[in-house]
Amino acid sequence: MSDPFPEAQFADRTLVVSGGSRGIGLAIALGAARRGANVVLMAKTAEPHPRLPGTVHSAAAEIEEAGGKAVAVVGDVRNEDDVQRAVDTAVAHFGGIDIVVNNASAIATEPTQALSAKKFDLMMDINVRGTFLLTRAALPALLASDVPHVLTVAPPLNMNPHWLGAHPSYTLSKYGMTLLSLGWAEEFRAARDGAGIGFSCLWPQTYIATSAVANLPDGDTLVEASRSPDIMGDAAVAILSRPPGEVNGRTFIDADVLTAVGVTDLSRYGGGDTPMWDIFLDKS
Repeated sequence: MSDPFPEAQFADRTLVVSGGSRGIGLAIALGAARRGANVVLMAKTAEPHPRLPGTVHSAAAEIEEAGGKAVAVVGDVRNEDDVQRAVDTAVAHFGGIDIVVNNASAIATEPTQALSAKKFDLMMDINVRGTFLLTRAALPALLASDVPHVLTVAPPLNMNPHWLGAHPSYTLSKYGMTLLSLGWAEEFRAARDGAGIGFSCLWPQTYIATSAVANLPDGDTLVEASRSPDIMGDAAVAILSRPPGEVNGRTFIDADVLTAVGVTDLSRYGGGDTPMWDIFLDKS
C-alpha cells in the first residue's frame, strides 16, 4: 500500500506509546517510525500470549525494520513507577519526548448488573488513571519540546442517550480520557510562551481489525467488516504532522482526517463496502 503522506517527516522526534505491542498503538508507532521517529513502546506483554499475537519486543523489532529506532519497556500503565521508567527511558535514550500516545485501554460492555467491580476498576485504572499517569510524567519533557503533542485514542463526547445507556461504565472511562485531553488543552494553552501543547483525541469511524475484535464470539465476521489499524496510523501521522496549536483541544475521526487531506479512497484499509460503524458515533 502506497504512503499517503510521503512528505511527512518524524526524524529526531520521539514518541512514547502505551499499549504499543499490537493493534492501533503499534500502527501509530509504525506510521511515525516509517518517517524516522524514535519510539518507546510500553506494554505488559513480554512473552507471547496464546490468543494475542506479538509482544512489546516483537513490536520494537517491527519498528526498527520500518526505519525507526525503538526501545521496549515492559510495564503496566496503571503503575506509577513503570510509567516513570518509560518516560525516563525515552529521555535517556533519545534526549527527550515530543509525542505521547495514550493508547492503552480496557473494555467491558456488560450491563451494569452483570459488570463486576473488578472490571469496572480495571477500565478506570487503565483508561483514565493510565492516561493521567503517562501524560503527567511526560509533561516536563513535552514542555521542553519544539513540537509537543499528546494524542489520546478516545471518542468525541456524544451525549446521545443511546451511547450513555449502552454501556455506562465503559462510556465513562472513555469519555474520561477525552475530558482529560480537552482539559489539558486549556490548562496548557498558554504554556511554552503561548505555543502550548497539541492535546488531541483520535477515534476510528469503523471497527478496527484488532486482536480484541477477532477474539469476540463472532470475531471472524466482525474482522471482515473492520478496517485495518493502518487507517489509525495514517490519521495519527496527519494530526501529528501539524503544528500543536492547530490540533489542540480537538477530537478527530480517522476517516475525516484522511479525507480532509485528500485520501478519498478508504477501501485501501479494508472493511468491505459497508464497514461496521464504531461505537459512540451516530451515522447521521
